[in-house]
Amino acid sequence: MSKRKHKEVVEPVVEPVVVEPVEPVEPVEPEVEIDAEVAEEIVKRSSVVRPAYKKRYAERAAANGGGKVAQRSCWDWLAQTLAGECLVGSKISIDRFLALLDANGVDHSRWNNRNKGWEGRLRMTGRLALQKVVAAQGVLKTADGETLEAPAEWVAKHTH
Repeated sequence: MSKRKHKEVVEPVVEPVVVEPVEPVEPVEPEVEIDAEVAEEIVKRSSVVRPAYKKRYAERAAANGGGKVAQRSCWDWLAQTLAGECLVGSKISIDRFLALLDANGVDHSRWNNRNKGWEGRLRMTGRLALQKVVAAQGVLKTADGETLEAPAEWVAKHTH
């Protein structure tokens, strides 16, 4: 049998970590005035949009001085442009919106469900499909034939 020499194992010295308690900091909510009608819509459970997102949209728009229409969406470049092209007062003109989808080559023929809430679903689904097309092309074509260039920052955010 051979004899092996074993080196003595030295355990590292570990200093104990001292953790001092820190008082929790309460988040500061910005004081913004959300439109009363929008505030009622935020808590409705009949929507596919989570209340937290609705609240975030409303607070962001109110902080920037946006009214009821701005408080109902993310109010990015496309939302603002769609509002300018398709809103009549505070309601969307479905005919104008569909014409805008047609001008950009978005096929909306299969979105023909007219059950309760159909306008909201059409608007949201159409916006998402339009967003994909505009991000890929870098331009939004209006129903009047005008071509609007999408901001580079917006295109970069929505290009997947």
